[in-house]
Amino acid sequence: MNKAQLIDAMASNAKLTKADAKRALDAFVKTTTTALKKGDRVALVGFGSFSVSKRNARTGRNPQTGKVINIPAKKVVKFKAGSDLTGSVK
Repeated sequence: MNKAQLIDAMASNAKLTKADAKRALDAFVKTTTTALKKGDRVALVGFGSFSVSKRNARTGRNPQTGKVINIPAKKVVKFKAGSDLTGSVK
């Protein structure tokens, strides 16, 4: 499902116009992004939670040349599915 399909589904399920559904989705994405940038955790009970985790620097290998390379530390976004979401997918 892409963004346009998600907007259509949200509009249909919530009985909103597509424009309202797009604004709601954009607001959710913007708010979640802002919270994660600040280091906050975004939890939606039953659905799941978004959090930021730090990945340490490490060495890797270029698969084409076999040369050892250094991979710098960085922050990554993680999503952990909630119990309702996990149960409905089974």
